[in-house]
Amino acid sequence: MNLLLAEDDALLADALQQQLLNASFKVEWAENGAVAEYLLRRQDFDVAILDLGLPLVDGLTVLKRVREAGRSLPILVLTALDALEHRVAGLRAGADDYLTKPFDFPELEARLHALMRRGRPATQTQQLRRLTLDRAARRASVGGEPLELSPREWTLLDLLLRERDRVVSKLQIVEAWGGEDGAGGGSIEVYIHRLRRKLEGSGLAVRTVRGLGYLLEAMGS
Repeated sequence: MNLLLAEDDALLADALQQQLLNASFKVEWAENGAVAEYLLRRQDFDVAILDLGLPLVDGLTVLKRVREAGRSLPILVLTALDALEHRVAGLRAGADDYLTKPFDFPELEARLHALMRRGRPATQTQQLRRLTLDRAARRASVGGEPLELSPREWTLLDLLLRERDRVVSKLQIVEAWGGEDGAGGGSIEVYIHRLRRKLEGSGLAVRTVRGLGYLLEAMGS
């Protein structure tokens, strides 16, 4: 997941880069607005974090110019300017979300994933190896045989398939479940175990990436 971080505070930027890397983002850092605008116009990013108080070219101007240039990637404004007029100005200029400093990293990560989901519509029917997922009907099958999935198992499988070949963190899973860690039905690990059993014969495996999360991958690939 390619991310642009436009932040002029070097200490904050360094700390954020490390946290974002640990959350499976590939990060490009822009220390001023001129560099941020250049990169946003010429490179493809999945999402961007944009501080409003950037030197050379302020973040609001960068945001307006990028939108005027037709770039539609999700952009989260991250700033210490928390007055209502600043939030309204940022959203009107084309920001998709607005988070004020100080903040907690888990909230930032959750907001980034939510923005990317909204910006990347999934196909209604998706097939990988012997697995077929029909999102319109909320059905899944392996080799034509239907899978009996609970609502949480369905959501978990859908998330893993949408993010295939990317690590899905526990935070993403909890967020997809509406903010609850398997309440009433066991922990995330329990649901992963159940899903692994149900995917037997599909040619797919759910791999645990220690310290990061889970990855759906084609066996033998």
